[in-house]
Amino acid sequence: MNTNSNFSSWMSDAVAYGIDFWQRSAIYMDILRQRGNSYLEHNRQGMPPVLTFDYEVILDGRHLQPATNYQLARIQDRRNADATAHAGTEKRRLKKAPRENPAGARPIIILDPRAGGGPGIGGFKQDSQIGMALNLGHPVYFVLFTPEPVTGQTLADVQKTLVRFVKTVSDRHPDARKPAIIGNCQAGWAVAILGALEPDQAGPIIMNGAPLSFWAGVAGKNPMRYRGGWTGGVWLASLWSDLGNGMFDGASLLAGFEDLNLSRTLWEKQYYLWTHIDTEEERYLEFEKWWNGFFKLTGKEIHFIVDELFIGNRLEKGQVTMDGRRVDLRSIRGPIFVFASRGDNITPPQQALNWIPAVWGSVEEMRREKKVIIYMLHESIGHLGIFVSGPVSKKEHREMISSIDQADLLAPGLYEMIISETDDGTPYDVRFEARDMGDIRAIDDDGDDESVFGPVARLSTLNDILYRLFVRPLVQTVMNETLAEGIRQLHPLRTSKYGFSDLNPWMQFFKTPAEHARNNRRAAVDPNRFVAMEKKAAAHITSTLDFLRDARDLSQEIWFQSVYHNPWLQAGFSFTGDDAAENGGSCRAEWVEDLAAGGFAEAVVRIISALSQAAGSTDRRVLDAFGDIFDRDERLSRLGPEALTDAVKKQACILAGDTESAIEALTTLLPDPDDRRAALALARGIFPEDEILDPQVQARLDAISAAMGIPE
Repeated sequence: MNTNSNFSSWMSDAVAYGIDFWQRSAIYMDILRQRGNSYLEHNRQGMPPVLTFDYEVILDGRHLQPATNYQLARIQDRRNADATAHAGTEKRRLKKAPRENPAGARPIIILDPRAGGGPGIGGFKQDSQIGMALNLGHPVYFVLFTPEPVTGQTLADVQKTLVRFVKTVSDRHPDARKPAIIGNCQAGWAVAILGALEPDQAGPIIMNGAPLSFWAGVAGKNPMRYRGGWTGGVWLASLWSDLGNGMFDGASLLAGFEDLNLSRTLWEKQYYLWTHIDTEEERYLEFEKWWNGFFKLTGKEIHFIVDELFIGNRLEKGQVTMDGRRVDLRSIRGPIFVFASRGDNITPPQQALNWIPAVWGSVEEMRREKKVIIYMLHESIGHLGIFVSGPVSKKEHREMISSIDQADLLAPGLYEMIISETDDGTPYDVRFEARDMGDIRAIDDDGDDESVFGPVARLSTLNDILYRLFVRPLVQTVMNETLAEGIRQLHPLRTSKYGFSDLNPWMQFFKTPAEHARNNRRAAVDPNRFVAMEKKAAAHITSTLDFLRDARDLSQEIWFQSVYHNPWLQAGFSFTGDDAAENGGSCRAEWVEDLAAGGFAEAVVRIISALSQAAGSTDRRVLDAFGDIFDRDERLSRLGPEALTDAVKKQACILAGDTESAIEALTTLLPDPDDRRAALALARGIFPEDEILDPQVQARLDAISAAMGIPE
């Protein structure tokens, strides 16, 4: 009896699983067919941006001098848009005018990376960077680029175009502060270069998953940084550009990213779709449409990126020049936000953050230079998740965008942005914790391992010279556009798309079974013995591919270290870095000059700065209140936003020089006792009345009150 029951149960599970298996398989193959058709259609349309939001192109870089393939688009609020508007058109018709932004709201410009794929990850769904900025009332602009670069364009040309875009946005919003600029991934270093070359044009800068310290990483965890060494350097980029008839195929860059995680690329992504076939179809096709749009770079662009940045690591050392101008990251004036993740294997936190101590050396030097840098670390999200994850957009991106104006009120220095849940019904509590360079260095294992990359850069230059002298003339002799396009179309990332499209007649056999499966769906219900076995087999495949990946990465790292740590190679290709020196300079010169200079407004700023710095952590609510009192009080409102920002930096500098003397000088700034009481009341008002002050803040408040002769 039990044997029959057990056999019946096994047969029932087998039948249920068999039906489910074949239905999922039929639907899965049909989704691959749709993906291939979508790829072909997207190419036929010219690969327009995959933005969810309505937009209007207001400036086209192809019509500027120098000409580039970049465009500046004004984003419209989709909540007022006609849902039937054509996708891919440069200007979409709106049902009614978009929601008006406040006249003084700071505009935001968002740049996506040109790293093989097309533009759109900053806004290809509602819960995105664009969506959060619109929800917060900011005018939003998005920088687009076309699949085909202008022949011969360089990154210096691109920078000129971006500067023109920023100026255009500023002119369209004359009553607002300087535009905030968001750069994703490789657009992050492009934004940093923009801020360094044109410090008077850019406002706050946000860099998400953006590498600026290209040699940094942790041994055994970040293998991508070794690839330039074991392939011989930039000569390979030169070769592929020549094989592309002067253009570098973006599919090769994306293939490099996919190669980092074998289990994800070869198995997990496809298996996840297959096991969630009833819910993941739309999301999968939407993402694949963006991921499989392959955009080109010119040979000059990719050569600069690989040689100057990834292999040469010259940006953080201030050795990059554009049109004869040195790019000095110390020149960036506005606040800088850096968002990185420990789960990012493409831009690990070390590459996103190590440039800060490399450029400034010490927090004291940052204070002397009046720089504000705020970084934030996510514990687990992957590289693409930094840009496309809805939960990350609704939390981290929303709060960074919400903080761009308040960052102007922070005292110069280095901060970590902490976002935490609240109990009072508001979404999040945000505070800025003071940090020093040791906190960034602690994220790394040992900065000494970067010295081995110097010989890589030298050998790369030699290899490229040899290639250009002896090989390039032969390659360019036989290449033409027809042959180059044939090579591009044979790329595995392309053949794997159109090979499963309707161009393949065999794919037609899956349309009818897939339609029948969708209409008669019978998913196997847990617990099912065969579903359990499938999951175990899938886990085994994943672990096997992970093992192969780890073995490959370890062998490449061992090979790299063995070759480039060779003393003969070190001697033959020696390298001396230009690290930023530890600078013990301070604000003392400015303190001596302006300790007792100013009046009521300067005194209030000094008191508030002293209180907000006392505990080493500044709550964003305090900064909000700080800005509010300057809008309400008549004697303070004479300071506009820019003047207030300058006053905060100056008073923080004075306090850093000698806090005790700066507090004592308040009596000189405020000789009238009534003014002293008014200033103290305004300063105390930035803290919530119903909260007990931090002991350090209270002690600082008591010291200020006593110095001014007004006991609490």
